[in-house]
Order: sequence, then structure tokens, then C-alpha cells
Amino acid sequence: MKLRQLVLSFFCLFSAATAIADVCVDCHKKLNPVIVSDWRLSRHGKNRIGCAACHGDLHKSAADVAQVQIPTPDTCVKCHPKRVAQFKQGKHALAWAAMNALPIAHMQPMALIEGKKGCGGCHKIGLKSEQEIKEMEKGGFKFGVASCDACHTRHTFSVAEAKQPQACRICHEGLEYSQWDTYANSKHGTRYLMKQIKALPAGSAAPTCQTCHMQKGDHEVRNAWGSTFLRMPMPEDKEWAGDRATILQALGILDPDFKPTPMLEGSKALDIVRMSQEAWQKERDKMVKICAQCHSRNFAKGELAKGDRMVRETDRLMAEGIRVVASLYKDGILRQAQGYPYPFPNILTFNEAQTPIELKLSSMFFGSRLYAIQGTFHSSPAFAYAKGWSVMRGDLTEIKAMATELRRASRQEKK
Repeated sequence: MKLRQLVLSFFCLFSAATAIADVCVDCHKKLNPVIVSDWRLSRHGKNRIGCAACHGDLHKSAADVAQVQIPTPDTCVKCHPKRVAQFKQGKHALAWAAMNALPIAHMQPMALIEGKKGCGGCHKIGLKSEQEIKEMEKGGFKFGVASCDACHTRHTFSVAEAKQPQACRICHEGLEYSQWDTYANSKHGTRYLMKQIKALPAGSAAPTCQTCHMQKGDHEVRNAWGSTFLRMPMPEDKEWAGDRATILQALGILDPDFKPTPMLEGSKALDIVRMSQEAWQKERDKMVKICAQCHSRNFAKGELAKGDRMVRETDRLMAEGIRVVASLYKDGILRQAQGYPYPFPNILTFNEAQTPIELKLSSMFFGSRLYAIQGTFHSSPAFAYAKGWSVMRGDLTEIKAMATELRRASRQEKK
């Protein structure tokens, strides 16, 4: 009896949703024909998952457009609970909160943040609270809260599209997010692009971003080092431990006495720094396993270890640059940014840094340093050296020269 009632209930709901969809289609194929054609091409359309399933049934005419519900991941969870649960455990889900935690986010025009045209255009993939969504709507920014459609473009919501590396390129390209650059320039990326143009057989080995970072469709999306390539606990190598501590000071995570600041808790919540060896090792083991599908495990471990060593080398240069700039604060030559309580450069200011030397330091951390590391992990020689390590060495040289000039100018001013 219960089964019969469930079947009848589903049939009624399906019939109602289908009827509503027919009404929506009749209107929107005149107003927004491509939306309708995309929906018809989608698995949703082919299975008659109607508009009301995602947008609610309160909007029935031009007079009540404001009643349209804009989907969020909690809308998708009704049919895709496993994928949404994975997504919520991963780095992408934290993207919106991470952006708003950065000082630079509050220096930008809202059209770039909440308008989704700058930082917000990529970080919109992150989860937003109900209060944040309401505030965005008050400011006139009603759309862009869905998250899932960042990769599965509406209204086709194609799995095939989201599996292509170009789907990742939209956000992961250029300074600060150079993953696409280093992947496309690698043998992996080159082979996959050759497969796309059918220069290689379809069955050829050619990993995509998703092959390594979304194994078997896992939407958690993590890697061992995280986006900043910083982690706890400190390494046994004392020199490296000191360099990493200096970088954490410039991020405001450690104070001048190397003690944790309140920002450490925020870093944990936003997963900015891997906080344990276990968390790091879990992701490393997963990566070795996926690499072993094409390579020997020893080869995979060795190549990843080269990346680890490059992190150490870049930390050494980065720490040296930070110490040069920090000494200018200590000697009263540079004025500390207003509201920043620590006698260190705040490299989270990105391109909003107040002086050229601080600007160079920030671009070194988010530019040449990341190119060097990601180029090494992605096996892209051109980026690892020519746009990474070599540029980073040049950045440090410029920082030292700027510091010398600032000291000379300071002595002249005192005279």
C-alpha cells in the first residue's frame, strides 16, 4: 500500500512539474529561446525535470518575476546528494568566504565582487550564507549564488563540459592562479589538447585537471599542499622551518614572537594552510595512486618530491625578501599599513600594496613563486624556470635594490 501511494505521489508531482514546465517553455521560448534550447538538450530536459524543480512554482507570469527562486547547492542536493556533500567538504566551497577574508576584497568595487566580474566572478563558486544572499539581493545582485553552474554551465548542466580542462581554465589561469598555464604547457596538457583535435587516438593516456584533482568525479577537490603551499607542522630542517615561519608572519598567522595569532583559526576554517601531517599525507597518497595508473609508484613519488623541494627553495627566496622589507619597518623607513598590527609586510594586499617595494613582494609571493612551484608539480619546464624561479630571483634582486635606495633617500632626508 505504501509503495502504491509513493508511486501515485511521484506521478502527481511529475505530472504537475511537467505541466508547469510546458507553461514556462511556451513563454520563455519567445523571451529567452536559448535557455529553453539548452534545457531541452540537457539531461534535465530529456528526463522532463521541469523549471519548478529548481526555480519553484511561485512565478507564473511577468507580474511576479521577483518570485523566481535562484538555485543554490541546497537546491541541487535534492537529486545530487553525494556530489553536493563532496563539494561542501572541499576547497571550492570555501572560495567565497576566503575572498571576503582578504583585505583586498574590501578595496574593490562591488561590481567586481558581488557583481561577479572580478574576484567574485570565480569565487562565486563558494557557499554563501542566507544572510549574504539577502544582502547581495538588496544591492541588486540576485544572480550567481548557485555554485554548481560555475562548472556545469546552465541550463545544459553538462557533465561532459565540466570534465574538460577548459572548464577549469576560466578561474585557474594567470598570476595567482596559474594552474592552467602550467598544465597546458606540460606534456599532460599538450597530449590532452592533441586528443581534442584528434591528433592522438581517443584511448591515449592524457590526464586532465579532473583526472588528478577530481578522481572518479569526487567533488571535494584538494591537493596535498593547498593553494598557498604552506603547511604544519614545521619541517625538521631548521632553515626551512625559519623561512616558513617568516612567510607565516607576513600572512599575519604568526606574530613577531612566532606565536599563533587569531588569524590562525581563520586559516584553519578556510583551509589556507594544511594543519597536520596526516591531512597532507592523505592527499599525497591519493595523488601517488592516480599517477601510478600511467607511471611506476617510485617515479610518481620521485617527481612529487621534486615539487616539495621546489617549495623549500622558493620559501628561502620569499623569506629573504620579507626580511628585507621588514627591516625597513623596524628602522622607521617604511610606514606600517594602517590597521595592520604586526611589523611585517602584509603580502595579502596583492596589487593594493602602498609602496612599490611592497607591491613587488606581494607579486613575488602570488606570481613568480606560484609559477615556480606549480610549474614543477605540473612538469612544465618553461614556467618552473623562465616564469617562475628565474623571475623570482629577479624579484628579490629588485627588492634589495629598492631597499638600498629607500635607505639612501632616508639618510638624505635626515641630513
